[in-house]
Amino acid sequence: MLNMTDDELLNELGVEVQVEKKSSRTPEEERIIAGFEDIERFYETHGKLPSHEEEKDIFERIYAVRLERLRSLEQYHELLASFDKYGLLKADGLPEKPITAQMDDDELLSELGISVSDENDITNLKHVRSRNQINMPDEIAKRIPCADFDRFSPLFLAVQNEIKAGIREIREFKDDAKINQGEYFILGGQKAYIAEKGEEFIAEHGRSDSRLRVIYDNGTESDILMRSLQRALNKDELGRRITDPCAGPLFSDEAEPNDIESGTIYVLRSLSENPTVKENREVIHKIGITSNDIQKRIADAKNDPTFLMADVEVVATYKLSNINRIKLENIIHRFFDSARLSIEIPDRFGKKIQPREWFLAPLFIIDKAVEMIKDSSIINHKYDPNTGRIVSN
Repeated sequence: MLNMTDDELLNELGVEVQVEKKSSRTPEEERIIAGFEDIERFYETHGKLPSHEEEKDIFERIYAVRLERLRSLEQYHELLASFDKYGLLKADGLPEKPITAQMDDDELLSELGISVSDENDITNLKHVRSRNQINMPDEIAKRIPCADFDRFSPLFLAVQNEIKAGIREIREFKDDAKINQGEYFILGGQKAYIAEKGEEFIAEHGRSDSRLRVIYDNGTESDILMRSLQRALNKDELGRRITDPCAGPLFSDEAEPNDIESGTIYVLRSLSENPTVKENREVIHKIGITSNDIQKRIADAKNDPTFLMADVEVVATYKLSNINRIKLENIIHRFFDSARLSIEIPDRFGKKIQPREWFLAPLFIIDKAVEMIKDSSIINHKYDPNTGRIVSN
């Protein structure tokens, strides 16, 4: 037994010796095969080809790009032939969204947020997050209950009132439009408020980004990247921006160089002998807006039921600049709606007319309302004729 060789000795002990065969494939070929096997496992698990639609799992999107690339690289078809038991390399059964022909491989992967370490290496990917990290992509960042929503609820109510009043508008969200703290948007049918915006940083591909705290009008919030919110707004067919209120003062004694004088708000007092008007003359006022000369506007007041078929006197005027007159008039009338004068005046032909621009409001309240228009606070208030005070909505 001492003369036995090592192989004979191991054989006597019942130990089978297997000689490890060295692979004849290159590291690149091994990676190609491993990458293709990932695609096959996806196909076996899900019963469909991978797709690179944006809402899909990042790994599915990677597999879709990889499969499309392998189909175009015929030099690897022979290598993968013995592994392609489902015929995935055949031209039929393309992924759901065809890859744009004009884009090269790096651009395609860049669109998916994926970087490759080598121009010819389609499987050695880096900067790819783990599955635990991508369970909730930023575009659909998980929303949690907003613990201090009572701070934001009045803001959403005010914005809704401003939209109704025409102070704010709802406009289509433009691609890559800037998102700033304090702005409002509509996403998924809900109003979204940018409560906080972190410091900007340079993300992949040299684009600036920042972390946002977004509050939604259903009492939830999310921690989301600005670029992710931009993508979500672009993808949402009904995604919209809610514009800011008109910046700058609405009224001024002197027009600034860049102002456009668009008219005058006027307050009139009626000289009618109608018993109701005569009894309350000091507090009954007509509030209106005109782009014409006021004296010309009221010249024929005694023949116009709008002016109660009587002469009037001008008790106050305010110039207005850079403002939509119709919208402003609606704001004023809504503010004084509870104090609207209910009166019928017969016109020249005996037809009863109900003027809509006369209000039971003292002049000092009207002056205060004008001041509140200047800082937009009028939207959150109204005049209560029962108490003679301006109150919150």
